[in-house]
Amino acid sequence: MSGRGRLALCAFAATLMAAGALLPLVDPVTWILQAGFLVAVQSGVGALARRVPLARPLTVAVQALVALLMLTLLFAREEALIGLLPGPDAFVRFGELLSSGGEDVGRYAIPAPATDGIRLMLVGGVLLIGLAVDALAVTYRSAAPAGLPLLALYSVAAGLSGGGASWLWFLLAATGYLLLLLAEGRDRLSQWGRVFGGAPRTTSRAAGGFEAGGSSAQAPARAGRRIGVLALGIALAVPAALPALDGGLLGGPGNGPGGGAGGGGTIDAVNPVVTLQDTLNQPEAREWLKYKTNADDTSDMYLRIMALDQFDGGSWKFSVRPVTGIPDELPRPDGLGDGIGTTEVRTNISAAGSYRQGWLPMPYPATRLDIEGRWRFDPARRTVIGDGRQTTSGVQYSVTSLQVNPTREQLAQAPKAPASLLKEYTRVPDSLPADVRAAAAQVTKGAANDYERAVKLQDWFAVRGGFTYSTQVESGGGVEGISRFLKAKEGFCVHFSFSMAAMARTLGIPARVAVGFTPGAPVAGGAMSVSNRDAHAWPELYFEGAGWTRFEPTPTRGSAPDYTQAQAPSGAPTGAVQPDASASAEAPAAPSRSSTCSPQEQALGECGADAPQDVLQTADQGPSFGTILLWTLTGLGLLLVPLLPMLLRLRVRTRRLSSDAHVRGKGASAREKAAAGRGGAAPDGGLVEGGGAWAPADAGGYAPGEASARTLAAWYEISDSAWDHGIPPDESQTPRKAAARIVRLGRLEGAPADSVHRVAQALEQVLYAPEPRPGAGLAEDARRVRAGLSAQASRGTRLRALLLPPSSVRVVWALAARWNATTDRWATARDRAVALVAAQLRRLSRQRGQG
Repeated sequence: MSGRGRLALCAFAATLMAAGALLPLVDPVTWILQAGFLVAVQSGVGALARRVPLARPLTVAVQALVALLMLTLLFAREEALIGLLPGPDAFVRFGELLSSGGEDVGRYAIPAPATDGIRLMLVGGVLLIGLAVDALAVTYRSAAPAGLPLLALYSVAAGLSGGGASWLWFLLAATGYLLLLLAEGRDRLSQWGRVFGGAPRTTSRAAGGFEAGGSSAQAPARAGRRIGVLALGIALAVPAALPALDGGLLGGPGNGPGGGAGGGGTIDAVNPVVTLQDTLNQPEAREWLKYKTNADDTSDMYLRIMALDQFDGGSWKFSVRPVTGIPDELPRPDGLGDGIGTTEVRTNISAAGSYRQGWLPMPYPATRLDIEGRWRFDPARRTVIGDGRQTTSGVQYSVTSLQVNPTREQLAQAPKAPASLLKEYTRVPDSLPADVRAAAAQVTKGAANDYERAVKLQDWFAVRGGFTYSTQVESGGGVEGISRFLKAKEGFCVHFSFSMAAMARTLGIPARVAVGFTPGAPVAGGAMSVSNRDAHAWPELYFEGAGWTRFEPTPTRGSAPDYTQAQAPSGAPTGAVQPDASASAEAPAAPSRSSTCSPQEQALGECGADAPQDVLQTADQGPSFGTILLWTLTGLGLLLVPLLPMLLRLRVRTRRLSSDAHVRGKGASAREKAAAGRGGAAPDGGLVEGGGAWAPADAGGYAPGEASARTLAAWYEISDSAWDHGIPPDESQTPRKAAARIVRLGRLEGAPADSVHRVAQALEQVLYAPEPRPGAGLAEDARRVRAGLSAQASRGTRLRALLLPPSSVRVVWALAARWNATTDRWATARDRAVALVAAQLRRLSRQRGQG
């Protein structure tokens, strides 16, 4: 393979390897196949343009034009001229798609759906980066600056992935760039000639003897590879070794929020609520969780992920807290007294493979957790966090939790919270607008205690205040966003929960914001299905004796707790709810605690619910058969494109040397004979099949016309074989000199050399003898010459002759010649038709003039 061919291949690979960092951002990932195909076509066009050769700027312009045509065909076919040429309407369509794509990027959570706008941004961006890399590294022979567009592509992916991209994508991108640099270095070194390896070293084992020098022509390339691998290893190892760099540019989006090792460590202060609006605005519902529970009423089965306990004026977030290993029994919830009625509930939860989250959804408050994997516990907020790269994807776990049932009287008579808790959870920023404090005081006017104030706030947001639920508004959680929301009275759960928690704090009520899911919807088998549409946020207010208590200010979402309504539960402690018999009969494929329950355990509610196996049956169905077939054909097409020169060359060789070709073709033209007489190959691209002005062969063999075509075909094959092995044809030489040149440059000896001279002599007979004598075994001579050239060539030359034979360009020339001949015939026919019509019109004009 030539130096530029190797560079082009490495540029193509580097672009796709860097584009791999974009794969986690969009689902499905089939867009990468489209991008890969378009980049391959663009690279192929560049290779052809450089082979012509065209000027460098013109080569880049041709590639850009082809890229634009392909994007038009893919995204704006209906608006294009004849379905391909981009016109004004097509550019308007591109603008609309880019605009909608930008909105989709800001609207959807990762992984975002592959809308047309997002696909155009991805495919078009990769195509543009591929063009820049190919132009810099191959056309302008400067691979080092090509790292800038590759870095830009990776940086965009890292930025959109929420602060980092997986180390695997960094490794792929960096490896692609190193391959590009090494390919260019090898090409530059080869232009200097053979690398001097130094004087041979004397060996101490044999006096006066010599051993091969330790250096070789491969030493610089080997040193370059070692340096590249060492630099790449350092780039990956240093961030892992330095805690300050963990979660930076190389940190993956799948990293759990827990840090450290063992049972200690802290939680990073990040805010996952920024994607809540994006999740709610997904164009289609996706099942993320499925659970079965032995609770009689699932209206209070909110699955809580985290609690945001810090309000700094800019947003609600959770503060840095110490975490521990998960104990066998979780500690009793803070503030929960013995006099509050509770019901023990068991819930078995399955997470879909597409749901990747570092926080574990659980009913609140959980008292026991059975789960496999690396998980850690935050005692202050009673949340469970993945350690390292542990996520919820595909996990199944069982949770024992309490349904806390305080009465209105118990909450109304709750004593004051501890001073330390009051200080932390009633803190509000000084920048909180006065109208927020005033609204809180006005709404709760007349309330006798904190409980009544909390209920008044909830009812004002959910019922009496005239608020409207909408996910299309701006999701601002800071002080200005809260003030704007109280005036506009339109928003979604983030606005309602953030505002109520902030207003409760101004009233001296400890408050924080919980994030998770509403209970979901019932499905077959007694299970509950939770989708992305059930993502939710709600305020938790603290009452001594009951602990952190849920409120629901968001209208049309979730359900208001019983203790905030007119009828309250009795408050007496209760036992565990019995498992539903119909649910317990499900899921025979998984182990279930109820399968071994004794009657005594069932009476005490110790059996729990069956494992929710349904989620495994409702996994994504995958692409349709038509889609699979389309991409399979596309993949086969991508494989065939690099093999096309080899297949064309094989076809030409087979037709030239087949025995049937000598009796079914057309005669060699004078132009073909003239080209052969100058030592060149067929001017029509070497498609001569043999044959001649056919005449029945006599007992001696072929007719003269057949012998002429057979000889020309053998000579063309030898000339093209030499070209494929690095000896281009020289049309200025006679057949005899051309044969000597092939023998000399191809280092042929023996039978292959004799075969070249024998075919050359037969060609001279055809060209110059009055009565040419037909040669025998010329096809075998051509095969023998090709084998001799291959035996003397290097491995790289043999591979190039097989996979990328230069002589295959003759097919393009032949097609161009035929096209020109066809257009010439059409032009001649048109001119004749025009002349005939003009003559008829003149004749009619003279007849009218005479009449």
